[in-house]
Amino acid sequence: MTEHEDFASLVGPWNASAASQFSPASVVVPVVFSVIFLLGTVGNSLVLAVLLRNGQMGHNSTNLFILNLSLADFFFIIFCVPFQATIYSLEGWVFGSFMCKAVHFFIYLTMYASSFTLAAVSVDRYLAIRYPLRSRELRTPCNAVAAMAAIWGLSVIFSGPYLSYYDLIEWEASHICVPGWEEWKRKVMDTSTFAFGYVIPVLVVSLSYTRTIKYLWTAVDPLENMSESKKAKRKVTKMIIIVTVLFCLCWLPYHVVILRYLYGDFPFNQTTYTFRLLSHCMAYANSCLNPIVYALVSKHFRKGFRKVFSCLLQGKARNRVHVIHAAHTAPGFEAGSTEVSQMNEDHNGQISKDFGQELKDQVSDVLSRLESKEMFQSTWDIVAFAIFFTFIGVILLLVFLVLIRCCCCCCDCDSPRSYNKIPRKKVGVDNLGLEP
Repeated sequence: MTEHEDFASLVGPWNASAASQFSPASVVVPVVFSVIFLLGTVGNSLVLAVLLRNGQMGHNSTNLFILNLSLADFFFIIFCVPFQATIYSLEGWVFGSFMCKAVHFFIYLTMYASSFTLAAVSVDRYLAIRYPLRSRELRTPCNAVAAMAAIWGLSVIFSGPYLSYYDLIEWEASHICVPGWEEWKRKVMDTSTFAFGYVIPVLVVSLSYTRTIKYLWTAVDPLENMSESKKAKRKVTKMIIIVTVLFCLCWLPYHVVILRYLYGDFPFNQTTYTFRLLSHCMAYANSCLNPIVYALVSKHFRKGFRKVFSCLLQGKARNRVHVIHAAHTAPGFEAGSTEVSQMNEDHNGQISKDFGQELKDQVSDVLSRLESKEMFQSTWDIVAFAIFFTFIGVILLLVFLVLIRCCCCCCDCDSPRSYNKIPRKKVGVDNLGLEP
């Protein structure tokens, strides 16, 4: 059997568009990616709207870093997730050579920007809590903007090589987007990405928050004796810690699978395919989780979300009043009584206003109920909440794994023996409709 036949036997059963059989990934993954795209777009748009319309944006370094993180997540959702979803539903890459390179460049660009931002904000929170007075000269908006510029500059430098990392090749009357570098170059590149994009930022974050929590635990008075400023700093720090823990949990499987392929035994079969698929879903889902954390933990973000919803509902109510007014002035109705027409217009306008006010009150009621609950009253609460998130993530991971595994068992898949025949130097794990 030739290498091309080996490649066909390998890609064939995993081709999402193969007419001869049904692949569960062709249905499950686009649905999951669609949910991620919807939640990420709406959630990060709300976060950006809240921050940009907030009057404190100009003199709050932490808000600037959160804005930067939301921008990175938003760009990732817009430029990466839709294109990656097509890998599992189409026969090949249909967006051309430029997008093949650009999409993967944006994936790593936003990943670096997120990890560097989390590292920067961890240092920012440590300085704000440990040295609240001395750090004021350092924690200025100008310095925060300079740090953001440095973050994006470093992200471009580290992700720039991925513009040449992937190539578009022709295969069986279609094109696929695959890594084009030699294996030793890929090892150097992917190992560097893991070190600079994950390990080093995680070490910085771990050191900063360890010292921060230690200071809060040993040097700060009990919660009831704390000032409002210290309480606010404590809540913001807990929120950022949760976001950081989620980033570490979501991106770790992604890097582990790549390193396992490069340095260990990674056979091509349905099990490794499933783990690769899950690692991608977890990494991409991270971009839609942060707005949920902000809404659950931060009272200020809940108030901001409520203001945004109120503005949208008020605008909708005004538009309805305008439409009703235009309908009453249409030809054929002008001959009626002016007084009656004005009464009907006022009546319908009042109904539309009442409808908009009712929706506004319902949204406000839901958000006010969330605000009435004081979350995370002690340092142990953040540990418990992190453990809870980890437990929920493991449960969802297992459920998703069982679901896909059951779907795979229902399909007539080829024998996995053919998956191991293809030379590893010719085809990487990213070549099989599974690009990172």
